[in-house]
Amino acid sequence: MGPKLVDYLTYEPEDSGILWIKFNRPDRLNALVGTAEENGTVAKVGEYMRAGDDDPNIRVIVLTGVGRVFCAGADLRSRAPADVTGPDFSGARGSHEGPDAMRQHFYHGLTKLHRDISLIRKPTIAMINGPAVGAGMDMALHCDIRMGCEKTRFVAYHNAGQIIENGGSYYLPKMVGLGRALEFAYTGELDADRALSWGILNHLVPSEQLEEATRALCKRIVAVPPLVQWVGKRIMRAALDSSLETTMVLTSNAGGILQSSEDAKEARRAFAEKRPPVFKGQ
Repeated sequence: MGPKLVDYLTYEPEDSGILWIKFNRPDRLNALVGTAEENGTVAKVGEYMRAGDDDPNIRVIVLTGVGRVFCAGADLRSRAPADVTGPDFSGARGSHEGPDAMRQHFYHGLTKLHRDISLIRKPTIAMINGPAVGAGMDMALHCDIRMGCEKTRFVAYHNAGQIIENGGSYYLPKMVGLGRALEFAYTGELDADRALSWGILNHLVPSEQLEEATRALCKRIVAVPPLVQWVGKRIMRAALDSSLETTMVLTSNAGGILQSSEDAKEARRAFAEKRPPVFKGQ
């Protein structure tokens, strides 16, 4: 069963094994709807990605934006979702009462919703077709791979008087080093060329070739046994906060399990028979 769809976020599975999830408020530069509400944009991105994760026909998930912007982050002109009301727009996670209300709403709501993206087992790609601002930048950083073009740029939360949130504060120092991460924190903006040289973008291509390049990468991903990707992703993400010894134990355990999987056997058969493999994620 697929997710419950909303008009401000599209869900487009293809027979190729690609699921396209697109921010779809181009008239508002793809700004978020709500914050931590159950049907707010960030929650729906997680819901859509989980649906793709559970769909055996989906092999890779691509997050992008409709129009000229990837995602403009919080809608500073209308922080409350006044334009999305009614019974389908449910209440927010986290308390709104008491002196600790803001922290509860942020941590138990928006922060954990962002983290949902990083927990998806299948490969995730952010195809950043324009500016990725604030929470939009965080969602792109939570994805596994980032594809960019000359229109790509990363913008922090300084225009809203806020620090870089969970994705940026965690991933940026690991991706680019502390000095560069702090430079970004102090200045608040990064263009595509510098993002590539710093290692934030995996690929930088002309905007008219961005979808084509993303599809080509997806095709290469689909050609690899999915269990190898799922287990490898989980171990590498765990290794960010682990020791070499623990990582060695994880890879040793996983290697034995994968060796006897149906996909591994199929990979070896297909190689010997000089034919394309047919993987089932088993």
